[in-house]
Amino acid sequence: MSYTIFGDKGSGAFSAEAVLAEAGAPYEFHHISLEKNEQRKPEFLAINPSGKIPALRLPEGEVITESSAILLTIADHFPNARLLPPQASALRAQAYRWLAFMAAEIYPMVEVSDYPERFAPEGAQADALRQKAKERIRERLLIVERFVAGPWFLSSGFSILDIYASMFTRWRGSIGKEWLAERHLPKLEAISKEVSQRSTIAPVWARHFAR
Repeated sequence: MSYTIFGDKGSGAFSAEAVLAEAGAPYEFHHISLEKNEQRKPEFLAINPSGKIPALRLPEGEVITESSAILLTIADHFPNARLLPPQASALRAQAYRWLAFMAAEIYPMVEVSDYPERFAPEGAQADALRQKAKERIRERLLIVERFVAGPWFLSSGFSILDIYASMFTRWRGSIGKEWLAERHLPKLEAISKEVSQRSTIAPVWARHFAR
């Protein structure tokens, strides 16, 4: 039996697929086109009533939503993959801290930056809101950058945090291509490069982010 990921290329579904690939888990990728607004169709709303991707169906049939919950669930299902530091360790607590931080402080702002008209009237108000969201994302990414241990996010080595943080650096439209080109995030960019070259993740990275 395999896992099923529901998502679109270049979306938050990347993190779920990359973690499954790293764990060596069998999975299928069910494409949900954001461009065609398929996340709002009844078929997908029956899977995730919030109409957001990614979603993960476990082999047992249970559905998990919210990207951070998906990553933690996969890490729990594959303890031998060592996707997190040891249980109850100080570094495990830091992993939870920064996964929650990125999920709560950065991820929601990406939707505002990409789709400001969902939150404000189109025109000047939506444009101003988009700019504020970009600024918020940048501020929060700079906080994350400061706490990267190097060469991986945690001093204990590679973890799901590296996959999750790398994903945000690829959303250039949400953050601002010009700002990213100024290299404000050298540690996170270095992690992204390493993640993209891991033998298990490289094909997934290419499918989601290669242009």
